[in-house]
Amino acid sequence: MAQTNSDQSSDVVFEKALAIAEKHLKKAIEEGCVIGPYVAVAMIESAVNIAVDEVGHEDVIDMLRELANQVEEDAKSDPDDVM
Repeated sequence: MAQTNSDQSSDVVFEKALAIAEKHLKKAIEEGCVIGPYVAVAMIESAVNIAVDEVGHEDVIDMLRELANQVEEDAKSDPDDVM
């Protein structure tokens, strides 16, 4: 039960962090204008580098694997979503 509460707390914290990140990313993409997509990818690289410095390679690798799994699951659940 304590683990569930901890997981819920972690989810809430992550959602808040995601909202902050999205707000700043949108502003950076707008500032980049035509290079906006490159800015977005550069921000990913920068974020990964900073995260590695903060928590280490293994934790970041685990988080990225979890993110990749979520993206794959989303793609499977919405096969009509074509790029």
